[in-house]
Amino acid sequence: MQLGNTVNTKKKRLFFIGIGMVVCIILIGIYHLFYQKQAQSEKKLVTAVHSVEVEKKDLIKNISLVGQMVPKAQVDIAAKYQGKVVAVNAALGQNVSAGQVVIEEDVDDAALAVSADQHAYNQAVADAKTTEVQLNANYDKAKADYDKALMTYQRDKRVYDVGGISADDMDAAQQQMDDAQATLAAIENQMDGGTASSVISAQENMAKAKSSLAAARKQENDMYLTSSTDGIIGYRQVEAGDMVTAGQKLMSVYDNSMMYVDYQVSEQDLPAFSLGTPLTVDVESLSKSFEGNIIYISPTIDTTTMTYVLRVALDNSDGVLKGGMFARAAVQSVLRSDVITIPQTALLAKDGKNYVFVINDDDTVTRKEVSVGASGDDDVEILSGLSEGEKIATDNLSRLRDGLKINPLADGSDAS
Repeated sequence: MQLGNTVNTKKKRLFFIGIGMVVCIILIGIYHLFYQKQAQSEKKLVTAVHSVEVEKKDLIKNISLVGQMVPKAQVDIAAKYQGKVVAVNAALGQNVSAGQVVIEEDVDDAALAVSADQHAYNQAVADAKTTEVQLNANYDKAKADYDKALMTYQRDKRVYDVGGISADDMDAAQQQMDDAQATLAAIENQMDGGTASSVISAQENMAKAKSSLAAARKQENDMYLTSSTDGIIGYRQVEAGDMVTAGQKLMSVYDNSMMYVDYQVSEQDLPAFSLGTPLTVDVESLSKSFEGNIIYISPTIDTTTMTYVLRVALDNSDGVLKGGMFARAAVQSVLRSDVITIPQTALLAKDGKNYVFVINDDDTVTRKEVSVGASGDDDVEILSGLSEGEKIATDNLSRLRDGLKINPLADGSDAS
């Protein structure tokens, strides 16, 4: 009986010991679970941020350009004079050469004008010769008459001095010489640089007639309209028999041997370009790229668009490029070389100033004011306020303040 009681007592003791151990295990589990949740909750209260180390590098900006192609030359052919078109020698899309006659107008009226002006010129030439010959003849006669009258006067003067002739005879000789001298002087006074004014007038009439003849011939030639460049007929609005007016556009010739692409570039991006710089141009409609060179940069800004015009020349000897095609180009420009840069996301702008949060060794942050320079696509230049090797926060800046402890995150992890 006593042995049975002892056994029961041991069993009860083991039972209570087991229950105690289970309770302890449960309590320990509850404690650890509560502690972990509390730790996680406290951890969640710490702001998580990504960071980057401050370093020196080139500040890069990618510049995208979009433009349209234009031909090397577009020559519009227009009628210079009103008239009737008698022949059209070029079809739409046809290749033509410089100097080739492409349109002919009726030249009958112009030919008649040339003939009339030719006759007028011939007459003016004849009149000029006649006037000159007549003047020379009159001058020679007046000179001979004067020389004869002078000799007579001198002879009579010698006879008169010895009483051989009367005073009346001497006066008559004097008068005859004076008359001959006056006639010669009248002719000489017409001279201008050795040529008489009447001859000059006749010569000017001849020159005027010659100019009229040249103008008539030019008008006749202008009735034949020619192309001033090699190219393709890209516009034609004329047919034989049409009546056209002066200045009316009839054809256009396009020289596509070289194509130009005009791009608009902002003042900030302009330093990235210079004359002669090679540029790769992508034509989306052809799914091809073409190599060109910058041949022109406008010297002044367009006050309407506030941009500069940049022209790129492309060889088009195969004729695959057409006017109006859209062409894109991309340029990677180094705005600054070997400067301190940080991501733009690391910059906090407030009250007209710029700040960054520097991460200390104990994972606390310190707000520092910085001075910024040029801006690239993703980075910004820091002029002062940071040194190489410092670590700064790049996100969650609005949650940060001086002395706040943060949770540094590895790249690629979520900072939300």
